[in-house]
Amino acid sequence: MEKNEVQKKGFFDKAMDFIEKIGNAMPDPVSLFIILAIVVVILSAILGSMGYSAVHPGTGKTIQVINLLTKDGFRDMYSKAVSNYSGFAPLGMVLVCIIGAAVAEKSGFLVTMMKEVMGDAKSWVVTFAIIFVAINANLAGDAGFIVMPPLAAVIYMGMGRSPVLGMIVAYAGVAGGFSANIMLGMTDALAYGFTENAARMIDPNYSATMAINWYFLIASCFVLSIFGTLLTEKFMVKRFPVSKEELAKYNFDESEGKVTEEQRRGLKWAAVGFVVFVIALVAACIGDDPLLADPKTHSVLTNGSPFMSGIILTVTVALFVVGACYGFGCGRYKNDRDLFADITAGFKDMASYIFMCFFIAQFTSYFAWSNLGIVMAIKGAEFLQSMQFTGAPLLIGLIFVSCIVNILIGSASAKWAILAPIFVPMLMLMGFDPAVTQVAYRIGDSITNPLSPLFPYCPVILGFVRRYAPEMGLGSVIANMVPFSVTYAVIWIIQLLVWIFLDIPLGPGGGIFLN
Repeated sequence: MEKNEVQKKGFFDKAMDFIEKIGNAMPDPVSLFIILAIVVVILSAILGSMGYSAVHPGTGKTIQVINLLTKDGFRDMYSKAVSNYSGFAPLGMVLVCIIGAAVAEKSGFLVTMMKEVMGDAKSWVVTFAIIFVAINANLAGDAGFIVMPPLAAVIYMGMGRSPVLGMIVAYAGVAGGFSANIMLGMTDALAYGFTENAARMIDPNYSATMAINWYFLIASCFVLSIFGTLLTEKFMVKRFPVSKEELAKYNFDESEGKVTEEQRRGLKWAAVGFVVFVIALVAACIGDDPLLADPKTHSVLTNGSPFMSGIILTVTVALFVVGACYGFGCGRYKNDRDLFADITAGFKDMASYIFMCFFIAQFTSYFAWSNLGIVMAIKGAEFLQSMQFTGAPLLIGLIFVSCIVNILIGSASAKWAILAPIFVPMLMLMGFDPAVTQVAYRIGDSITNPLSPLFPYCPVILGFVRRYAPEMGLGSVIANMVPFSVTYAVIWIIQLLVWIFLDIPLGPGGGIFLN
């Protein structure tokens, strides 16, 4: 019987099994990042001693690989180990978010809310909703990487499915579809700033808006959600079978199919708490000089304003308020000790992630100090330029270069600062509008996010997954992201080619070809 089951496996399952087998053979993530840190130091010594360098196309400055295998390099690695750890941005965000997320999850609020809202909704509807919301979570900055996977895990358990699959689906949506959005956000503004400067190298009068890709990215939300749902429902679900007994190990009772009166009362309390929170938040964002506005521009939506910089805290407080109100309303919490016990339990669940971040922080710091990522990215862009592609093939080449550069450099603005001065003028001379060059870059900047071990939130999803599957390693997580990245890449490239062929506007003031 077992032999027949193996014979029934198709190409997809066999390929996934092979990738996962390789992934599981890899060292523990902590050991892996220690090895990678050593490799970076050795590589920096070799290339640094050779004078390996590149000229930054935006600034014109020569950037050389820095040799870390020196006395000064060792002193930095030794003296800055603690500051590397404490300054590792994802760690602080996760720790703050746990305060609210733990209350919302462990109080039972998330499960009960999903039962009440989703009811008897079909599984594909739930999956589509998770992916669609995850893709648009970039509107809240990086909060989506921290909030969506645990939420999706709870929702999937409510459907009798594996919480690990829920996390993978949500993370693939947030990371792989990061550039797509229904509403314009910070990522659009950051990208356009570099695009405009690069375009003015050819046309000093070039001017548009940050909405030049908006129509295309709105369509992308629906297209990626549809195909992500098909991939999940047709293939991925089969790879994560789960029994009622396994769900019971996660303290999840599938037998509680209906919402009780106590739980419904808790939801009412949570609704009241949420309304009060929203009113307070809105009050802090309106007026001539709002409390959460930039003191210079008086705008709450300006990059760097207290509101935008405090998105993580806003999400945390919202989750804490609704979770606490629900807990006291339904009777789970009798006093503050019960409430804080759940928060403590939330931190215990993330202990392995907190430990792992020390080594990840050292590796990412060494990689940044050495300039290896920037130099390799510039060399990659120069290589594509030397291939002398034209038209659509060049745009597709830009997508793949962006994919590779994305693995080397985490910052979206840093990547586009390197690539924009090369490709925007080049494609303008070929008759392409800067908008289509920018959208090609943004596609490549998204689709390899789920696969990159250098991506800042890769260890975050690993930490979340290990709460339910301690045996899973970094390789296993990345292996299960491969189908989503490949699917998103194929679909997005086809969508772009259709847009080019039909000459459809990418957004207000953003066409395919120059007039």
